[in-house]
Amino acid sequence: MPKPVVGESARRRRRPTKNGVVLSEGLIVRTALRMLREHGPAGLTVRRLGIALGADPSTLYRYFRGVDDLTLAIGDMLVGQAMAGWSGGGDWRAGLRDLGLRIHAAYLEHPQAAVLTASRISGKSHEIAADEAILGLLRGAGFPDREAVGVYHTFIDMTLAFAALDAATLALPAEAREADEEIWRATYARLPRATHPNIAAVAPLLVARMNDSAYPAALEMLLDSAASRLTRPRPAPRTARGGGRDRPDKGV
Repeated sequence: MPKPVVGESARRRRRPTKNGVVLSEGLIVRTALRMLREHGPAGLTVRRLGIALGADPSTLYRYFRGVDDLTLAIGDMLVGQAMAGWSGGGDWRAGLRDLGLRIHAAYLEHPQAAVLTASRISGKSHEIAADEAILGLLRGAGFPDREAVGVYHTFIDMTLAFAALDAATLALPAEAREADEEIWRATYARLPRATHPNIAAVAPLLVARMNDSAYPAALEMLLDSAASRLTRPRPAPRTARGGGRDRPDKGV
């Protein structure tokens, strides 16, 4: 059974570790991020983390229930990095674009951590603050609640999906990544028009674009679609007959 997690003030180590630092959640998460960058997910263990911090590995269980709980905290820290300095004021579209690009960039800055955390839901403070801010932008722009949730859902899933995809590419060994990138030039660009007329017609464009992330373009498509839904005319509520008075039908 995992050990109970107590409050930050109660569990803070009073004496410095062997490395001369005082343990905290933030320090542990930052150290874990560094270990992921240097050794990948397989290198992140409680034992190795304890060694890196100069602390007994069992001490970490006073801060996190285990490696999975630490993983969720890592994902939440990435969202917090994306949110730092973001105001979200003004135009909803500009605010959403800026936040999406910030989240995508924060995950790509730590590709090993992104692969590990992009598919997770932490329920922690930074994640909740981001969700509240996104929904606030959309509802403040005039999206009905159902559509606001739909745009939010699409936006956040698309952003994290691209973050995971692009981070997985960056996490590849350099040789493998360079070999994949070269395929567009070495294979696709040389396919004959007689057998592959469509690929041959656009081969230079494929070579120029396909090694770059499609996220910015996909984000603009999503924003265009959302904007069109916001401005389209909405039918007036229908009324039901009977009972001596009009009664609005339930919304869709």
